Amino acid sequence: MKLVRFGQPGAEKPGLVDKQGAIRDLSVHISDFTGANLSPASLDRLRAIEPESLPLAPAGVRLGAPVAGTRNFVAIGLNYADHAKETGQEIPAEPILFNKAPTCICGPNDDIMYPKNSDRMDWEVEIAFVVGTRSRYVEEKDALAHIAGYCLCNDVSERRFQVKRAGQWVKGKSAETFGPLGPFLVTPDEIPDVQNLAMALDVNGDRKQTGSTSTMIFSIPFLLAYVTQFMVLEPGDVVTTGTPPGVGSAKTPPEYLKAGDELVLRVEGLGEQRAKVVPFKL
Repeated sequence: MKLVRFGQPGAEKPGLVDKQGAIRDLSVHISDFTGANLSPASLDRLRAIEPESLPLAPAGVRLGAPVAGTRNFVAIGLNYADHAKETGQEIPAEPILFNKAPTCICGPNDDIMYPKNSDRMDWEVEIAFVVGTRSRYVEEKDALAHIAGYCLCNDVSERRFQVKRAGQWVKGKSAETFGPLGPFLVTPDEIPDVQNLAMALDVNGDRKQTGSTSTMIFSIPFLLAYVTQFMVLEPGDVVTTGTPPGVGSAKTPPEYLKAGDELVLRVEGLGEQRAKVVPFKL
């Protein structure tokens, strides 16, 4: 299934995408894609519904992030060998973990806002997974059973905050609108091989990133198992798994986003994001 949330910010409804690509309203069957509603049993109940029996969402409706109630937004750094190389850093012996504030999550096509006092905003196309079952000291062989689905993520980053402002990467990763997710939450049965998906990101029509999940250093099952050795992941939590090469800060000279720039992100099977960069505003 391809699951979506549609409507104005804070008032999104749950939906699914039918075979014709139309959004169907699931709100009579489920309150939202959060918590226990992401469990295997809950998703099986939704899978049994005939999409044509559901009302259509309004044409052109805004899409929100495809998951709600996220309490923990974990990210993996330097998880692509070619990206580590372009940044001049060693391939990590263990996954690098950092947090993005859940308050940075926004819809896939929402405007991305420059933070106050920022001048080095960068892009990162990624695949994220959403937890469907409470995950605590999970074994790698059991990891996929804990995943409700996958979605496209832009790990928007402010490099001066991240690198020059001391402390943890979270400073450069958590500003408002720095976590676009979606358009879809795609259930695992729709993705034959999550470790072999093409990825791309364009800025103003110019290709900046081209990659594949096949060059991940640490696989998605390994990452879920690894993260749960240090923290409990609850249903609705999001883990975004790293980016392929082509980030702006690694180019010569560096390239950073500016107000008015338009981004298009794609991950095979997970849809497309289209977003515009806008100036800071209160």
